[in-house]
Amino acid sequence: MAASAIDEIGPWSEVKLDIVREYAQAYSKILSSLKKPKLHHVYIDAFAGAGVHLSRSTKEFVPGSPLNALKVNPPFPEYHFIDINQARVESLQQAAQKRANVFVHEGDCNQVLVEEVFPQVQFKHYRRGLCLLDPYGLHLDWKVIYTAGQMKSIEIFLNFPIMDMNMNVLKHDPQSVPPEQSERMTRFWGDESWKSAAYSTAGNLFGYEEKTNNQAVTDAFRKRLLCEAGFKHVSKPLAMRNSRDAVVYYLFFASPKPVALEIVKDIFKKHEKRL
Repeated sequence: MAASAIDEIGPWSEVKLDIVREYAQAYSKILSSLKKPKLHHVYIDAFAGAGVHLSRSTKEFVPGSPLNALKVNPPFPEYHFIDINQARVESLQQAAQKRANVFVHEGDCNQVLVEEVFPQVQFKHYRRGLCLLDPYGLHLDWKVIYTAGQMKSIEIFLNFPIMDMNMNVLKHDPQSVPPEQSERMTRFWGDESWKSAAYSTAGNLFGYEEKTNNQAVTDAFRKRLLCEAGFKHVSKPLAMRNSRDAVVYYLFFASPKPVALEIVKDIFKKHEKRL
């Protein structure tokens, strides 16, 4: 495996990997037990990486979400791993060991998911999917999130990249935001309503816009997942913090099923003390 394919991850990402692994285990166990109707459940990783990471704290290799998913028992009947980097794709192909039910896609997940993968997880065909949307920054298009929500057959874990937003988009002066950064935010958010979530004139005697806070932004996005994307059940986001106690990103979970949300709440509660 090429060294360039391997990402170094912080402790917060190791927590995320544990959360997703534990839920994937519960998800597969529940869906494998169903007989009437029998459901074909699919694991989808949109920013799959190389399948293995280097721990920043221990300097040891840790399995990534694809390898964790492949170890779930009972197994998922089908897996889809997507990455835009050729070296990572080659690593994933090696990890798949030519298993006929593992499909590795090289390309932009914004296109691959909507055009190739999601159409294979139709509710009417008794198929269900668990999809990890874990971008490095604002690299995900709203159309992916919206499509998943509308399908009613897909649950998602979503990395909400607040650090990228705060560093590059959510400036204290909205007039200073570069147009290309504003466009990135709009593609992720789905429209320009992020501006009203991120800036407010409330409490300002002079009537000019001031930046709000992370809570206001995440509350507004959670509402979009519920009201615009159409997910029936959306978690309160879990703050993933680095060693300086700064929030790197928030982890959302969204599902059409209430029982799924209750399971994730328990898993979040179990792991939040590690952050």
